[in-house]
Amino acid sequence: MIENLRTWAVAGGVLMAMSTAAPVLAQKQGGILRQYMIDSPASMSIHEEATPVATRPVTAVFNNLVLFDEHVPQNSLSSIVPDLATGWSWNEDGTELMFPLRRGVSWHDGKPFTAKDVKCTWDRHRQLDWLWSKRCAS
Repeated sequence: MIENLRTWAVAGGVLMAMSTAAPVLAQKQGGILRQYMIDSPASMSIHEEATPVATRPVTAVFNNLVLFDEHVPQNSLSSIVPDLATGWSWNEDGTELMFPLRRGVSWHDGKPFTAKDVKCTWDRHRQLDWLWSKRCAS
């Protein structure tokens, strides 16, 4: 009798596990990302905000040209992997860095992601560096 009860208990546990696994396997892309934080970020500009409250939600929304491989325990130059770039190469002088961009990437409005977007971001970052250097110098 006890053996029979154990069998039914195991079978019931397996059925419960199978019934809860189906919704997990049936997930689809799209929808709303909800991430609860202790505060609201001041802005969605990763270049202007450096607090965990600002960076956590932004990293789930924006991509980078390259990033550190999350499967490598220690960040180093050898653990950098492409994201929006497909790779990178230096010129012979070591003064220019080229990032071929991944094809088929688009913004939320459907416009294609281009080298002009990268340049705009780079220029903005350099402008903010200049503004911060002026602010810190005074």
